[in-house]
Amino acid sequence: MTGPKYPLLETIDTPDDLRRLSPTKLPELAQELREFLIHSVSTRGGHFAAGLGTVELTIALHYVFNTPYDRLVWDVGHQAYPHKVLTGRREQLHTIKQPGGLAPFPARPESEYDTFGVGHSSTSISAALGMAVAAAQRGENRSVVAVIGDGAITGGMAFEALNHAGSLPTDLLVILNDNDMSISENVGALSNQLARALSGRVYAHLREGGKKVLAQMPTVWELARRSEEHLKGMVLPGTLFEELGFNYIGPMDGHDVKALVSTLSNVKKLKGPQFLHVVTRKGKGYAPAEADPIKWHGPGPFDPKAGTIFKEKASGPTYSQIFGQWLCDISERDPKIIGITPAMREGSGMVEYSKRFPDRYFDVAIAEQHAVTFAAGLAAEGYKPVVAIYSTFLQRAYDQLIHDVALQNLPVVFAIDRAGLVGSDGATHQGSYDLTFMRCIPNMTIMAPADENECRQMLYTATTLPGPSAVRFPRGTGPGTPLVAEMTALPVGRAQVRREGRSGLAILAFGVLVDPAQKIAERLDATVVNMRFVKPLDEDLIISIAARHRAIITIEENATLGGAGSAVAELLASEGLQLPLLQIGIPDRFIEHGSRDTCLAAAGLDLAGLTASVERWWAMQGQDRIRSAGGG
Repeated sequence: MTGPKYPLLETIDTPDDLRRLSPTKLPELAQELREFLIHSVSTRGGHFAAGLGTVELTIALHYVFNTPYDRLVWDVGHQAYPHKVLTGRREQLHTIKQPGGLAPFPARPESEYDTFGVGHSSTSISAALGMAVAAAQRGENRSVVAVIGDGAITGGMAFEALNHAGSLPTDLLVILNDNDMSISENVGALSNQLARALSGRVYAHLREGGKKVLAQMPTVWELARRSEEHLKGMVLPGTLFEELGFNYIGPMDGHDVKALVSTLSNVKKLKGPQFLHVVTRKGKGYAPAEADPIKWHGPGPFDPKAGTIFKEKASGPTYSQIFGQWLCDISERDPKIIGITPAMREGSGMVEYSKRFPDRYFDVAIAEQHAVTFAAGLAAEGYKPVVAIYSTFLQRAYDQLIHDVALQNLPVVFAIDRAGLVGSDGATHQGSYDLTFMRCIPNMTIMAPADENECRQMLYTATTLPGPSAVRFPRGTGPGTPLVAEMTALPVGRAQVRREGRSGLAILAFGVLVDPAQKIAERLDATVVNMRFVKPLDEDLIISIAARHRAIITIEENATLGGAGSAVAELLASEGLQLPLLQIGIPDRFIEHGSRDTCLAAAGLDLAGLTASVERWWAMQGQDRIRSAGGG
């Protein structure tokens, strides 16, 4: 059975092929590209609604600009699937997010058209400005374009970059891909005509010429400047960007490919920082995604005709769902609990909480730094803020974690989701470093649950502490431990011996790797400890273990360098205890995309990999003992 045919799209292997088309063919190409995306993503899943919304914009950008010589920088990358298709990766799109397949986001090693690797948001304008300044330094006539979504522009870094770019004479085009449906009434013939006019040579000539003349007459110049702002402000929402030093153009229909080509062709000729505002619709061309773009942001495989996403067989609640239920339960009994998320309500399991406690729920948008300091302010006033944040995104608020929370010893709870290896989103989203970067911060209490119920109890424990605390848990489901409704605080800094062995080997496991550690311990008759706390460590138990065992292995789903195993090594060294120690964790390299299981296998942290590492090392210790006993 053959798949759908795309007679025009199949002739496009590079943007050079695209640029040879007549402009009249572009709407037809857009239709085929949209149908291709629907069919391709339906077979494997992937980021979906955002890409459907950028089809016409992507075509117009590659049509007008001489990519890859002209630099095109995408923000985040959810919107870049059409870009991948038009830049030689059409036949590989079905491999996206799969092991060995296309990266989920633009990635420099993958294509010369991916000028900057992305994954975290709000970086495009900074990177593009750097490229534009580099071109100016070399005297190159190179266009540089940053495409940023309306969600990503809420990040403070985007405004830092806008503020800097607007103060420079550098040629830079920033395109705001605005897919907020609330402003759709601004889209239409009038807006498109305004965009063409404001990007045209006549307006640009009058604007720049007028500046030169009136600059000699400061009073008249100020009057003219304000008059221009007021005139634009009556019909355009661009005053803010004008104040930042950009020439604002728009808003215009982001699905009118001919108008986009015309406007971009005009903008390309303008000098200095330009800001083009295009309005698009997430999920454009696929009714279910248009109706619910959040649900269709990154679906799994689905039936494109029926518009139904195939559900994976549930094996129990995810850790995110456990957190969401706990947050509702604790908020029922404690009115001082405040839930905070940086734009991850669905991913962090906070949908029900946002409905039941709307006055105590705050989505601060993509602004992790603000989220943490906002929580610090609440804590300073006696509230108990809970910041639900992915491990990979907490990295962005490290200064605030140290200076605004820990230094002041404020009781902020960090519910760190997606700790460890997350799978399909790849290296940009793996939560590999949180134990390493948090462990060195004074006043922090850090917990890693072994199972679902322990996660619930640790979250409660965190709310009882006088200072900052973190509970880090992985993506997906746990081993199936039943939840206990009653919430009980755990003794801080106390580990749990799960098994006493007689072989002389002790395995100290942190977090969800306790389960495979127990399986390995059964094979080797080893002692296994659920460490529970990364900081403070159960020092008394570790010293006792060292006294009673010949060797210790630490296991964690965090970077080995500076992680929980390093804390154990530091303790043993400080006590003068010398015995063989193996630290197992995420190796010193970036783990690329795949399923969570394949990522664990790639890091050697699946059951097979852990078993092989432990048994090989333990066998070496036995050989060393034999050699030592024989005097060899």
